[in-house]
Amino acid sequence: MHREHTKVVQIGNKKIGGGNPILIQSMTNTKTDDVEATVKQILELEAAGCEIIRCAVPDMAAAEALSEIKKQIHIPLVADIHFDYRLAIAAMKNGADKIRINPGNIGSEEKIRAVVDVAKERNIPIRVGVNSGSLEKELVEKYGGVTAEGLVESALDKVKIIEDMGYDNLVISIKSSDVMMCARAHELIAGKTDYPLHVGITEAGTLYSGNIKSAVGLGMILSQGIGDTIRVSLTGAPLEEIKSAKRILKTLGLRKGGIEVVSCPTCGRTRIDLIGLANQVEDMVQDIPLDIKVAVMGCVVNGPGEAKEADIGIAGGVGLGLLIKKGKIVKKVPEEQLLETLRQELLHWEE
Repeated sequence: MHREHTKVVQIGNKKIGGGNPILIQSMTNTKTDDVEATVKQILELEAAGCEIIRCAVPDMAAAEALSEIKKQIHIPLVADIHFDYRLAIAAMKNGADKIRINPGNIGSEEKIRAVVDVAKERNIPIRVGVNSGSLEKELVEKYGGVTAEGLVESALDKVKIIEDMGYDNLVISIKSSDVMMCARAHELIAGKTDYPLHVGITEAGTLYSGNIKSAVGLGMILSQGIGDTIRVSLTGAPLEEIKSAKRILKTLGLRKGGIEVVSCPTCGRTRIDLIGLANQVEDMVQDIPLDIKVAVMGCVVNGPGEAKEADIGIAGGVGLGLLIKKGKIVKKVPEEQLLETLRQELLHWEE
């Protein structure tokens, strides 16, 4: 598997590559120079399970704010830079644990070299990012459009620029909003380089379409053993990105822990507000550190049988709910007590 053989890159107090666990990233959507708002959001993301955070650095005020932000958070901070090489240097001097640049939009070789020299001096990894949206004209012409092959060639060209400056503490990301092209590009690049890969489907979209595109794309890529750190890009609260990333990794068997909630589709037999209940259960279990399966069933016909696979389950009847363990009914409680009964069982869980 490719992931086992990528280079190990140290980002602050975390490591990616070389078979280390796949780390979850997100990006703040506050104004970076608003230190208080940015720190507040990062701490919420940490609590939800974010392991690396990226902040936009569009101007000098943002670059300078990083040093204050860094003092108040506990996870590595990546500075996201476009166009201005001076911002990359200022971000590193203010404590960024990693910088994300596209050498293609930083400008001349001197400017790239100035950035690489500071990174080298401080041993700060550089994430070299290329995007299908900004693929060079000559590569679009060479391949007859934006293609996976073009993306890979562009990324490796950028990497070579930095390698030729004597630096190889690098992470690569190739992103496209076209899921199939993105997956193909990762398959191609995994065979050509051993740098760790930051995987994500870019501009994936709203919560609904973004989640589906990210799940399909990341699922295809990660299931082949490709990818060292991931970001689910959603047009929504960054907290949603973390929830989705955790679920994708768990579904692929790449991460343990966390309660999995399974629920039946609703049908004519459903006697309770199953949709509301399943959502309440999912929210309630977020902070309970168990690695078990909880079933939420809509009726007493299928409930006990279908919940057999789960460690614990609840099923609703008319005004009455059942608590089920390993397929056996252990308690009947009034419907309004069902959620709290389940919570207490989980809080006092014993194998």
